[in-house]
Amino acid sequence: MQFFRPLKLNTIKLTLVALVFLISAGMEDAYWNVPNADRTLLQRPNVLFIAVDDMNDWVGVLGDAQVITPNIDALADKGITFTNAHCAAPVCNPSRVALMSGLRPSTTGVYNNGDNMNDLIPDSVIMLPQYFRQNGYLVAGGGKLFHDVPTHNYREENFDEYFWWNKDGARGALLNGVWRSPYSVPPDPQPDPRPSNNITPITKRNFDWAALDGNELNWPDGQVVAWAEEFLAKDHKRPFFLGVGIFRPHVPWFNPSKYVEMYPLDKIEVPEVKQDDLDDIGEFGQRLALDKGSKHDKIMEFGEWEEAVQAYLASISFADASLGRVLEALDNSQYKDNTIIVFWSDHGYHLGEKQHWHKFTLWERSTRVPFIIVAPQVATAGSKSSRPVSLLDIYPTLVQLVGLPRNETLEGQDLMPLLKDPKAKWEYPAITTHQKGNHAIRTENWRYIRYQTGEEELYDHAHDPNEWNNLSMDPGYKVIID
Repeated sequence: MQFFRPLKLNTIKLTLVALVFLISAGMEDAYWNVPNADRTLLQRPNVLFIAVDDMNDWVGVLGDAQVITPNIDALADKGITFTNAHCAAPVCNPSRVALMSGLRPSTTGVYNNGDNMNDLIPDSVIMLPQYFRQNGYLVAGGGKLFHDVPTHNYREENFDEYFWWNKDGARGALLNGVWRSPYSVPPDPQPDPRPSNNITPITKRNFDWAALDGNELNWPDGQVVAWAEEFLAKDHKRPFFLGVGIFRPHVPWFNPSKYVEMYPLDKIEVPEVKQDDLDDIGEFGQRLALDKGSKHDKIMEFGEWEEAVQAYLASISFADASLGRVLEALDNSQYKDNTIIVFWSDHGYHLGEKQHWHKFTLWERSTRVPFIIVAPQVATAGSKSSRPVSLLDIYPTLVQLVGLPRNETLEGQDLMPLLKDPKAKWEYPAITTHQKGNHAIRTENWRYIRYQTGEEELYDHAHDPNEWNNLSMDPGYKVIID
């Protein structure tokens, strides 16, 4: 890399020397075809982009005392943690599409898991990995980055290479004429018989959990991480954008036994739930809370609450261990000191709060996510910011951090001011959308929700972090709502 810095290509001889060097170093032809590419590409930092699925704020660095997340916490010690970070949508597909496109669900029309990104978003919208690729980066991905519904949310031009853990079912498996995720079907480990729990037959096929024996490499995340380890051990001749999609703690919670054993059942603490919590919200909000896949009353009737929380915690620790392997591979590589790390979850998760399980709501439990950026020489190690930020902000921030030309189409905010000063003035709220016409606005101390019906909710997070008291009916808070 240093070879180029003193060169002034003003003679034919030096030009030929440089060309020979690039060719011998294995630079791909694509490098020469990238708009605006020049020698500075070779000095740009790498990006390690790590996603987890359905992980709420039950992580140590965000204050949870029950969970065991040493690797997430260690990562936070190296960078900045956004303690008030929120998804653009509390559903896998629209959340990931928003992050990758830099556009809100209300702009793209991608509101649900079944919405086809490629039908709704024109090719002129350049996705985050594609933008890096167009600007000369080697872009590789593996696991769940976009949503894994087949044909919907993958564009070949986004990646130079992609690792599909399930090569036979690559982007999905056809079961009884219905496309399913490539996860939670063979060869993904699962119990026999399945389902393993009483609640599963009356809710969703994947709302199930079990402790299993076997090598972690048999799990999808184990294979994706092994691929990432191999990638980081290789010699790459241009900066890379490496996306690693970890599936846990998404359901089903079929985990290696050792992670379940980390949480003795008699020590499990279930969330604090107010039994009449839905009484002060409108019909639409209640319908979201009591959707057909939730059934908190049945969880309690079957006595499976502690077991389900145990399984979720085990899944978080399994994901944390997978993260740790990737970070160890980076530390052992030549890229340790020149790589930006971004760690994020696509949305949160309810485990009984507001009588609800899963995501699919506009409350804090669904929208708040762990979000950490390690940016050497920019962000102070171990810092935290309580400013409200969105996963939409990742795209413009990464572009700024590595020095690429700005993408003027993006709707997120560049977080560079907060990276430099976590307490910097910040006038932007985090906005979350769930289906058309339903939005939540999160500021530093308030959450305001407005549904398509006109129903409203307002919560004062300074005094009501559990969102138990809907203040929207109180005329004294009209100014706040306005």
